[in-house]
Amino acid sequence: MGISTSILYMLKYLINTIYCDAPIQGQLSFQDPASPVMEGIIDLHHDIFFFMIVIMIVVSWMFTRILVSFNSRSNPKANMFKHNTVLEIVWTILPAFVLVTIVGPSFTLLYAMDEVIDPAITIKAIGHQWYWSYEYCDYDLEDNNVLNFDSYIVPEEDLEIGQYRLLEVDNRVIVPVNTHIRVITTSTDVIHSWAIPSIGVKTDAIPGRLNQLSMYIRREGTYYGQCSEICGVNHGFMPIVIQAVSLDSYIDWISSKLAK
Repeated sequence: MGISTSILYMLKYLINTIYCDAPIQGQLSFQDPASPVMEGIIDLHHDIFFFMIVIMIVVSWMFTRILVSFNSRSNPKANMFKHNTVLEIVWTILPAFVLVTIVGPSFTLLYAMDEVIDPAITIKAIGHQWYWSYEYCDYDLEDNNVLNFDSYIVPEEDLEIGQYRLLEVDNRVIVPVNTHIRVITTSTDVIHSWAIPSIGVKTDAIPGRLNQLSMYIRREGTYYGQCSEICGVNHGFMPIVIQAVSLDSYIDWISSKLAK
C-alpha cells in the first residue's frame, strides 16, 4: 500500500469515526445517537445504571457486614430471632420506590418509540434470504409501480478504502435529515429484524404481516445496521445502510431515480 493510499485510508477512517455510527474495535459503549429516540435510550440506560451501582454498593456492604459480624468467631452464640418487621418493610418499599422512579421515563420512551408522527416519507423494507429490498411508497411510477431496489452486501474483495467489512451494501437507503420517516417492515420467507443502533430502531420483519416504526434523524451521516434475527445460514450477511443527507440532496437523488 502506497503512502498516498495510506493517507487516504487514514483520512476516511478519521472522518467515519468522528461520530461512532458503526461498531469499532474494542467498543464498550453505545454508538453515537443520531435520533431523539436513541438519545432517550442512552439517557435511560445511564439513569438505571446509577440505581444499579447504588444497589450494588448497598448489597455489597450488607454482605460484608454479615460476613464480618455474624461468623462463628465474631458471634459464636447465634441469636434465635427469625423475623424483623421493620427490616422487611424497608426492603420491600425501597425496591418498589426504585421501580416507580424508573417506570415514568421508561413508559415515556416506549410511547415515543411507538408513535408515528405524520410521516413525510414512507419506506417499505422487505426481508429476503439473505438481502433487503426497499420501496419508496410515496412516488408512483408508470404501470402503478413504486420506486424500489434491492440492497445486497458488498463482497469483501469489492470493498473500497474506508468501507466496513460485512456492513457495506451496494444500494444504500437515502433519507433526508430532520424529517419524520415511517418504515414498514415485512418478509417474504422467514422472520428477519430491521435494526440500526445509531438511530435506535429495531423491529421484526414477519411474513404476512406489516410492522412499522418511526425515524427522525437529526444529523447527516451514514448509519449501519444488520438483521438482528437469526434467519438462516447467511444471517450475518444482511447489512442495512441508511445515508442521511440534506433535503436538497435527497430531492436531487429522488429526482434522478424517478427520471430513470
